[in-house]
Amino acid sequence: MTTGTARITASPAGAATRWHDFSVRLFGWSLLFACLVLLSELLDPSLLDPRHKHFILLLGALGTWRYGNAIAHYLRGMYFLHWRFPAMRRAVERMGDAALPSQLFMVVTSFRIPAQTTFKVYQSVFREIQRLPVPCTVIASIVEKGDEDLIKQIMRREVQGRDDIRLLIVRARGTGKRDGLAHAFRALSRRMPGNDAVVGVVDGDTMLLPGCVANAVKFFAYLPDVGGITTNEFCEVEGGKLIREWHSLRFAQRHINMCSMALSRRVLTMTGRLSFFRARVMTDPEFIRDVEADFLEHWRLGRFQFLTGDDKSSWFSLMRAGWDTFYVPDSNTLTVEHPPDKNFLRATRQLMFRWYGNSLRQNFRATRLLGFRQLGMFAMYVLYDQRVSMWTSLLGLTASLTAALLYGAQFLVVYLFWILLSRTLVTLLMPFSGHRVDPLYPLVLYYNQILGSLMKIHAMFHMDQQSWTRQKTTLSGGAAGLDLALNRLTSKTMLASSVALFFGAVALLLQATQP
Repeated sequence: MTTGTARITASPAGAATRWHDFSVRLFGWSLLFACLVLLSELLDPSLLDPRHKHFILLLGALGTWRYGNAIAHYLRGMYFLHWRFPAMRRAVERMGDAALPSQLFMVVTSFRIPAQTTFKVYQSVFREIQRLPVPCTVIASIVEKGDEDLIKQIMRREVQGRDDIRLLIVRARGTGKRDGLAHAFRALSRRMPGNDAVVGVVDGDTMLLPGCVANAVKFFAYLPDVGGITTNEFCEVEGGKLIREWHSLRFAQRHINMCSMALSRRVLTMTGRLSFFRARVMTDPEFIRDVEADFLEHWRLGRFQFLTGDDKSSWFSLMRAGWDTFYVPDSNTLTVEHPPDKNFLRATRQLMFRWYGNSLRQNFRATRLLGFRQLGMFAMYVLYDQRVSMWTSLLGLTASLTAALLYGAQFLVVYLFWILLSRTLVTLLMPFSGHRVDPLYPLVLYYNQILGSLMKIHAMFHMDQQSWTRQKTTLSGGAAGLDLALNRLTSKTMLASSVALFFGAVALLLQATQP
């Protein structure tokens, strides 16, 4: 990939493309700052006076709390990324080959992945393990016979002079990723890996960038209490510019939050794109059951299985067993993203519903069953904050629209100026994390805040509704007949009641801040 990029850059067409991208970005930033200047000129200065009673509405305690959380995550993340982790990396490298595991296993799951993507993924896997002086077995969990032939062909091409690199094909039923993983984990158990062996789990659309595996697996020797390690992600998106920048922003935000949580060794998910585990953790029958048939006991909806979210299940299993989790920011992957719909709104809505539904199901279970002792103070606070932020993120928009109707359009102008200014500042801070930024980011940040909050609220009251965007399958609760109808009725009723309470709180706030 690096060679291909260099070749494109050196060509006249590559230079023209770079100039076009630079011109578009320059125009975008110019337009963004022009909008900021225009909005600032439209502001009524009296509304920005701290003595003005409506100032409480705009920059009150809730706003300070929300932005305080974001600042805390950013500062923690930057400290970990630029100071704490580099010191750890130097200590690991001083260990030399002693930090490498005695055995390495790479579990790769492929289902309904385009052939060209499958080729790139397995090529990157074989190239990575070829670099390591460690015996390795690649366990390919597949459904189609064509994938098996292709993988064997890639191995013959990429692996040279290494008798200690083996391939094991596991044929899954095509009933879902969880089943495919469970079959692969049981095949791993039958191999009886050594006590210090490490297992990498790779999604079928994720390419490993050079040094990715070595950079991650060495930390198991350095951090004996860590049971799972997850990695940094970049993306290639098949779609228009808006969906590409939306995905890119998501990975940049993920990188900062992961660094923040790694400081406490309490990363909140073992991403399914690429994570590493101690083999003795993964061969535990309870761990395999968690990944294969995880479920949630809900006070209103009863018991229902998790269709997606295997990364949340593996994390929960690690936490329950008392292991730490960690993030290695210089272990990089490149994900090929295939949006589930060509329409931006529909695609992002589907993805948000799946991601946020998984997070909330995990959130309620973790806080109830694990508690402060296993999660730690900061991780527990972050989980509780996730439940509140979906409402507070909508408070500014709702209050500003209402205030504009009651008191004048100036309140909406102030709100728009604050949104554009704050999101632009957030965007300008992101390059310090190592991810590039785009002038669309401020708008996409706000889009994620509003639509993301709406999807979280919907998912919170419909936890039994799940979908898998690639397989186009869905799962509802196990209830049937009258029970299912009652579940749906109570979900809608509780959602409507919560929305009514939210608008009541906004009305009280506006009444309290009347001049």
